[in-house]
Amino acid sequence: MKIAIVGSGISGLTAAWLLQRRHEITVFEAGGHIGGHTHTVPVALQGRTWPVDTGFIVFNRRTYPTFCTVLDRLKVPSRDSTMSFAVRDETSGLEWNGTSLGGVFAQRRNLLRPSHWGMLRDILRFAAPAERLATEPAPHDGSSELTLDEFLDRLRFGDSFRRYYLWPMTSAIWSMPPRDLGRFPARFLCRFLHNHGMLRVSGRPQWRTVVGGSWSYVTAMTANFRERIRLNTPVQRIVRSGDRVIVHTADGAEAAFDRVILASHADQSLAMLAQPSEAERSVLGDLPYSSTIAVLHTDQSVMPRTRSAWAAWNATIRADQPEARACLTYDMNILQGLQSPDEFLVSLGLDDRIDPSKVLRRIPYSLPSYHVRSPAAQARWAEISGADRIHYCGAYWGWGFHEDGCLSGLRVARQLGEDL
Repeated sequence: MKIAIVGSGISGLTAAWLLQRRHEITVFEAGGHIGGHTHTVPVALQGRTWPVDTGFIVFNRRTYPTFCTVLDRLKVPSRDSTMSFAVRDETSGLEWNGTSLGGVFAQRRNLLRPSHWGMLRDILRFAAPAERLATEPAPHDGSSELTLDEFLDRLRFGDSFRRYYLWPMTSAIWSMPPRDLGRFPARFLCRFLHNHGMLRVSGRPQWRTVVGGSWSYVTAMTANFRERIRLNTPVQRIVRSGDRVIVHTADGAEAAFDRVILASHADQSLAMLAQPSEAERSVLGDLPYSSTIAVLHTDQSVMPRTRSAWAAWNATIRADQPEARACLTYDMNILQGLQSPDEFLVSLGLDDRIDPSKVLRRIPYSLPSYHVRSPAAQARWAEISGADRIHYCGAYWGWGFHEDGCLSGLRVARQLGEDL
């Protein structure tokens, strides 16, 4: 078959890699970069080039089984990474790092704060009820699901636990303010935390990073079909026409295909469809995205003031935006094991705080921004994928992570008769 794949992120590349074995594929990419959120920036510093990741960074074998199988097939090496989480609240001045007791009490005054001890107790007791909710089946009798606020209120979890642990971690991941997260189905969030081993105090999965930067796997994956990828070719309109699907691109060209795989974001995919069905409008419309700018820089002023509070992931609760989603700074030297002269940092939501002279690159990203109807929309994938020769894949069908994107691309390939 002639198959068009729109989008060259992990989902589109996985589908293309599997389908190119027996089909004639064409990959359309709107930008000049292959890989989507897999974006490694080569930084030249003191006579050496450092490959610094800015989007996709880490994975683990326990909760990324599909992606790990792909890496193994491609013979792409990886190395251990260090995953840790810290919070800095600009209003109260609180800083803490959950890696060790030294980090938890990086500020010695926290030893005397009852609220800090209360937060730690809540972290320890959160795991058991969250695990139960995550692993038990959802009700089939139509009864309403608990929201996260209702779940936390019912079990009497304190404000410090919410403000300085759960909200920063989850709102930063999903680009959602705490008030929206509180209205979210508790089961969906607990399943995410369970799936990523984030409910465990011990026995968490070993995180890993791709040797030489994540672009290494993109290079290996596209080796056999790179000439079939059309960069800087935005798709403007997709028209179902009899037994074919017509792809219209921004340069005025059009081409007919037997199948089209939309590996673009949900909102982008919906906008391309000339005549979307009611199901496509409903499902894709409930899977929104939000935009952000990732800033690769060397400005350490956005990190916790106390060095022992530094972590791989550093959440900042801004004083001027206390109810907004937490901002994040990734320490790439920790995550990628870089022994560079400067600390390479990637920040989201802190663009105005970073010294412009220390900015190495600004990269726009779009991230799933789930709302309360999103889980129900995700459950309707089979209703629209494959209908009238158009298929859908993307990380937004899961939790928005690399494994979700890889599995989604595999799921579409399976619809068309291919597998790992």
